[in-house]
Amino acid sequence: MESIYQETFFLSAGESNAEQEMSLPLLVAKIIDIATAHANALGIGNPSMTEISAGWVLVRLTVEMEEYPKVNCEYTISTWIESFNRHFSERAFKISSPDGKVYGYIRSVWMVMNIKDHSNLGLSHLTLSSKLISGEHPPIEKQAKHTLIVENHEADSSNNVLLADHPVYTYRFKYCDLDFYRHVNTVRYVSILLNRFSLKEHDECYIKRLELSFLHEAKYGMETNVLRADDNTGLLSSFLLRKAADHTPLLFARILRRPRK
Repeated sequence: MESIYQETFFLSAGESNAEQEMSLPLLVAKIIDIATAHANALGIGNPSMTEISAGWVLVRLTVEMEEYPKVNCEYTISTWIESFNRHFSERAFKISSPDGKVYGYIRSVWMVMNIKDHSNLGLSHLTLSSKLISGEHPPIEKQAKHTLIVENHEADSSNNVLLADHPVYTYRFKYCDLDFYRHVNTVRYVSILLNRFSLKEHDECYIKRLELSFLHEAKYGMETNVLRADDNTGLLSSFLLRKAADHTPLLFARILRRPRK
């Protein structure tokens, strides 16, 4: 087994977004599928952990794209393990065209979750040869520390917060938002964030960079608030998704947009 795993796909019209390119939710879904396939091939995937009721879940995700594959074109996703320790594994991805053009890179952090109580089980029960850990770092920055976002009436004298400058959006998670673990699917979070921008904004700009940092699980029936704060250019948007009842932070996110060519 090679340390780098890859698959090639064809982007159909039914999979593309309104700009006739690969959608970000589809890209996130594909990288989860590729990571799963590679882990299974290495013998450290979910099927190998059924006896201990455990499975892989995302902790952090950073996507940075120069552009996206176009409709009716093929694209290749490659993945490899950056690091592997007792608590977490870092996994990287590259998205490219068949002729070698690089569209972008992705960095991710994963943990093994106890399915029964959803705690971090750790990775000490998994064995992986050092030869299968690439160690290669993709040429994009890791996530910086995210900043708490509050509404105006919640602000105090602290300088370590951002003030929400958009109306608070409320969303209650439903059946189709859930995954195998019965918590909210990563792809659903991405869709909720992208829907905070208008069609005009998506037509004018593409998503250059996406950062997701998962803090607590969101589950069926949970009512949540999405707070958004933009920088002075309007192109960098920070998000906080929190539990409506007690303001428990569930997800920090950043989206950096760039004008389309």
